Amino acid sequence: MSLRIISDKVSKFLMVMAAVWSFILTFIILADIIGRSVFNDPVNGVSEIVANSIVIIVFLQAGYAIRSRSMLNADFLVSRFPVWAQRAALAFGYVLGAAFFALVIWGGWQLAIDSWTGGEFEGEGALRVPAWPTRFIILIGSALAIANYLIMAYLDVMRPGVAGGTAEDADDFRSAPRH
Repeated sequence: MSLRIISDKVSKFLMVMAAVWSFILTFIILADIIGRSVFNDPVNGVSEIVANSIVIIVFLQAGYAIRSRSMLNADFLVSRFPVWAQRAALAFGYVLGAAFFALVIWGGWQLAIDSWTGGEFEGEGALRVPAWPTRFIILIGSALAIANYLIMAYLDVMRPGVAGGTAEDADDFRSAPRH
């Protein structure tokens, strides 16, 4: 099995996990709202759970967003460039994206380890949420994002014949037509 197929399957799985967690999170928030409004007794720790969950959801879906070409892409100017310049711009964008997530890993690795070993928690009072899962999911999501940027660079820059996203190479990912 190729790295592209493995990355695609992992990206889709993490996207589904993020969607399921988002769905569950709506019920947690709803319970807090009903508890606060009707019973004057909010659910403890909802703000901490929601704050960590938003970060988790974003990083679980980052790899899928990159691979499905759903990241912000303003190509109104680049589409007017010659093909070689378009490929250069794509390569530059992919390298910048990979570099950004590499910096996230570089800057967050020690924080994740310290969070694990030090028993870091978010919140005070009745419910304290461990911070280490969020920190490690940021690292995992960033590593997948780097892999997907490199895969996209290979597909779009090194193999220009499939830059538009054929069904075989897109593997059912939504792909925007390239100009």
